[in-house]
Amino acid sequence: MAKELEELVEFLSSPSPQITKGAVDIVRGLTGSDDGLHSLANYATTLLPSLSRLLTAPKEVSEPAAEALVNLSQNSDLVEQMVRMGLVKTTMDVLYKPDSSITRLLVMLLVNLTQLDAGTASLLQTEDDKVHGLYVMKLVRSFCRNSSESRDDPFDHVGSILVNISKQQAGRQLLLDPKRGLLKQIIRQFDSNSSLRKKGVAGTIRNCCFEAENQLQNLLLVSEFLWPALLLPVAGNKIYNEQDRSKMPLELGSALSIEREPVNDPEIRIQALEAIYLISLQDAGRRAFWSVNGPKIVQIGYEDEEDPKVMGAYEQLGSLLVHSSGTEEPSNETTN
Repeated sequence: MAKELEELVEFLSSPSPQITKGAVDIVRGLTGSDDGLHSLANYATTLLPSLSRLLTAPKEVSEPAAEALVNLSQNSDLVEQMVRMGLVKTTMDVLYKPDSSITRLLVMLLVNLTQLDAGTASLLQTEDDKVHGLYVMKLVRSFCRNSSESRDDPFDHVGSILVNISKQQAGRQLLLDPKRGLLKQIIRQFDSNSSLRKKGVAGTIRNCCFEAENQLQNLLLVSEFLWPALLLPVAGNKIYNEQDRSKMPLELGSALSIEREPVNDPEIRIQALEAIYLISLQDAGRRAFWSVNGPKIVQIGYEDEEDPKVMGAYEQLGSLLVHSSGTEEPSNETTN
């Protein structure tokens, strides 16, 4: 079996297109099982560069090669090797070739590669000031460009990449840089009908809010889009009365004056509440939250909430608001 696998991997570099096609199809099939992944891992030194080279081949070869790499990149040891051999750069180069036909698979590969700190650093291009952030800017532009035109947008998974890079301080600083304007573009994608896209945006915002202590001003620069993205998912299902809406900015009050689709994913609601909590840890952040009648919104939202974990996030925020103000807030009722 070992000899057969060794020959199979060698066939990936065959000058014969038919032999290469047959070999890459078999490799793709093997990567679909744990046993196959384990066996192929022994030949990673040869296997990974060969598959990487095939990403530029015609679709009948590049597609199974990309699928194999996506499956292999779920192995932590193999993903380290992929990052070291420069697969992030290769993937970005192929992704933005005009004739690329495996976009979704390449984006999914980047999701797996950026789960590693070294993969994130490679995508951020932290070692070269001249191009630092260029890859991320390209991905954000693609993420935002055609989001409403297709139900099956191959760039939907970019949201997961943004969550990964925003776990690192260098990533958060890049996204929060007001000169680049990336966070504003990303937040506006929360209106998408794609739950995958919504979750990516919510997770990215939440991670960026860990910089609130030092970058609150940059967060609040996009408050016109930030507060609706954070508050509408946790506002409950009620239509708000005119008195409550009069204390909100127009974009919030208008949305809460009509029936709206609920955000059914509890993870998104938790991320929104955690982001508000991180902002509200700062005095200026709490003032900004009060200025949009935020405590009233989370009070009403809490009344409609049924998920215990989400309720816990409401209560954490309500406790902060009560103890930091020294006065009874609307959110105080959430502890009843």
